[in-house]
Amino acid sequence: MLEKLDLFWLKRDFPSRALPDLRAAVLSEMESAWPHCGIKPGDKVAITVGSRGIANLAKIVAAICEGLRERGAVPVIVPAMGSHGGGDSAGQRRVLADYGVTEESTGAKIDDRMEVRKIGVSPEGLSVYVAKSALECDKIIVFNRVKAHTDFKGDIESGLCKIMAIGLGKLAGASYYHRSIIDMGFAPALEAAGRFVLMNCPVAFGLAVVEDAFENTAIVKRLLPKDLIEGEKELLKTAKEYMADLPFMDLDILIIDRIGKNISGTCMDTNVIGRFQNIYTRGDLEKPRIKRIYARDITNESHGNFCGLGRADFISRRLYDKMDFEATYLYCVTGLGMENGRIPIVRKDDREALSALNITIGHVPPSEVRLVWIRDTLSLAETIASGAFRAEIEKRPDLSAIGPYSPKWGEDGYLASPWEEAER
Repeated sequence: MLEKLDLFWLKRDFPSRALPDLRAAVLSEMESAWPHCGIKPGDKVAITVGSRGIANLAKIVAAICEGLRERGAVPVIVPAMGSHGGGDSAGQRRVLADYGVTEESTGAKIDDRMEVRKIGVSPEGLSVYVAKSALECDKIIVFNRVKAHTDFKGDIESGLCKIMAIGLGKLAGASYYHRSIIDMGFAPALEAAGRFVLMNCPVAFGLAVVEDAFENTAIVKRLLPKDLIEGEKELLKTAKEYMADLPFMDLDILIIDRIGKNISGTCMDTNVIGRFQNIYTRGDLEKPRIKRIYARDITNESHGNFCGLGRADFISRRLYDKMDFEATYLYCVTGLGMENGRIPIVRKDDREALSALNITIGHVPPSEVRLVWIRDTLSLAETIASGAFRAEIEKRPDLSAIGPYSPKWGEDGYLASPWEEAER
């Protein structure tokens, strides 16, 4: 099929907003918080660290630890990731190590205990759970990336409130909150839990990061407890403005080279592909409109967690063979997202998958097939597109065709990854 298409590399000109000196930015924001946060020399300070594939995570966490040590405080890293990593201490420590966050790289102890304590009930009737490892510290720094969530829409989505609720709630809290979300709604539940944590726990400040379309850290912002929730809402608006999207909104075929939990909580970002398929968000986005999605592989950092894979129509046998059903099902049941555990049609290799894709898009001649091939839903600046888009590209100043692409087949029936080839 691919041999019949006019395929070429496509470049998208997204604005780059990378901070020139990330370490300095983190230390500067922390410096501005010191007069107001109450951290004293000798204090043990918990730092929440999640599992969402934050860009430069190891560098940012190391800088936070450095800033605390400069003030005589003792940093303690608290894995704040709900049911991720299989929902146990060893698994969550392993997830952090995959991102380069270790005791050696940060100079800080990692307290990976899973026990939680119920600290009370919010005015909305929500029980609030917090990790004992954080509560046993003198202060807590709430750190996370602010971004659009993959399962719901609201003025609070994925960010500081989420890490205070589902993150610090560990497996037990995450399970409880997701059940409560069915009744309360996602954003109200996260805000209620976050507000209660701020009122009843020793939160020194929040440290939020926002990324640009190239996965660069674009913003580092400290938020004092009194400003944290409203500040997160403003940062979410900015994060959505910075977010990358597909170059075209009407596709016959989208090929995704790799999916993964380190790429998106749903392995492929629902905001990019436009498919939600869950009980939190009714219906899909109006755009993009994609007839068929094929996922070729899964990242090693996912450890086989394929949550969200069912939004594809076809997957390769190679991907299927890497799937960890127990870890994924634990995550899906905890988050009440059984839809996320669905499995698409499995084809033996790329040849079989592409044949099936061709059959299931209708009677579309090769010159009119609207195909885009992306590395993953985070990497959208350079993609591969088919000739059906050439006329549209000529009218778009943000797009440029930068050279032909010729498929390279292996004897196993799989295509060589264009991006891996380019990196060699």
